[in-house]
Amino acid sequence: MFIDQAIIYVRSGKGGDGSVHFRREKFVPRGGPDGGDGGKGGDVILEVVSTLNTLSSFRNKNQFRAQGGARGGKSNMTGRSGDDLIISVPPGTIVYDDNTGDVIGDLVDTEHRLTVAIGGRGGRGNARFKSSTNQVPKIAERGEPFQERNLRLELKLIADVGIIGAPNAGKSTLLSAVSQAKPKIAAYPFTTLVPNLGVATLDPETSLVLADIPGLIEGAHQGIGLGHDFLRHIQRTRVLIHLLDGLAEDPILDYAQINTELALFDPDLAKKPQIVALNKMDLPDVQARWPEVEAGLREHELKIQMKGLFAISAVAGTNVRELLYRVAKVLDEVPSPAPVIETPVYRLDSDPREFKIKKEDDGWRVSGESIERAAAMTYWEHFQSVRRFQRIMETLGIDQALREAGVQVGDTVFVGENELEWQE
Repeated sequence: MFIDQAIIYVRSGKGGDGSVHFRREKFVPRGGPDGGDGGKGGDVILEVVSTLNTLSSFRNKNQFRAQGGARGGKSNMTGRSGDDLIISVPPGTIVYDDNTGDVIGDLVDTEHRLTVAIGGRGGRGNARFKSSTNQVPKIAERGEPFQERNLRLELKLIADVGIIGAPNAGKSTLLSAVSQAKPKIAAYPFTTLVPNLGVATLDPETSLVLADIPGLIEGAHQGIGLGHDFLRHIQRTRVLIHLLDGLAEDPILDYAQINTELALFDPDLAKKPQIVALNKMDLPDVQARWPEVEAGLREHELKIQMKGLFAISAVAGTNVRELLYRVAKVLDEVPSPAPVIETPVYRLDSDPREFKIKKEDDGWRVSGESIERAAAMTYWEHFQSVRRFQRIMETLGIDQALREAGVQVGDTVFVGENELEWQE
């Protein structure tokens, strides 16, 4: 089972107690203190294991306690240190403090280790306290207490290429056709409920790691349809294959909707290079509509980082190899991720859903990061796209805010560079 979030409890080992002991041997009546130090408690360490790709191991076990240090012994013998507890996690795991929300670490590289709870120091035995003024110290230290914390683990798959698109576009079929991945495939929406990873080998020197992201729907950026759970897996990818369903009612509208959802969730996603492909070209109806779809996509290709446009059939393999070689070429042109200096976690300096309404001489000005971005990416020539923009305004509360501000039928509303007329 694919699980990409987990909350676990971790506790390091307590340090071993120091010992109070005096040397007692025949003919050595006053041998002095010889109590040893306690051993150090074990640390709790998260370690990246490349063969893992899910957090499912935490489904049945979510509490982890490292071994404590042993008590110090006589003859200045130090107690045995507790064994460190190594917890294996998949590459791409982000670790949060569940109580504060702070990011503790981002585990990307294979064998990367992160200590999340430090074992307690062993207590000092009484031999450590001997001095010229205290020849018979009856004092020692108990071991340092353990550390404990609740952690939230969040997995973002690490892949070169993300395959995105509307439900039933054929993403899983494409992944299975180019790799050894075996995702569940069926002819109904939302067959894919979890992301899938596959490796496509084009030649001995060229291979791609692809992630099949479950179908995105309108409202995914707000978590509708588990949108947040899936969208974050795209954030680490460098190139996107945007797959369109050739049998969809309006592939161009689907294309616009998906790109809007990406941008509303994370503006950086809208900047990722995309290779767009219309799928199911093995069907005559799709072949017939390809010129119209191609012309529509070409008309708007400058709105995103479109780096290629293909007509393919994932089932028949038509143009699939050409598509992948184009993806490989674009990957070579995209800079490799910079070394991790700070945790590369998406943060919001301000809420992008915030907006302002200002009355102007010739109408009303609506400004805000999300709404202006949505307006700039709306295909105004499509009625359904305009209706979708209206729903976004309602969702963000702009519609109600304009009414409360006194907007009237026929008033002009400016959003970015767009001029709209208010209608009930």
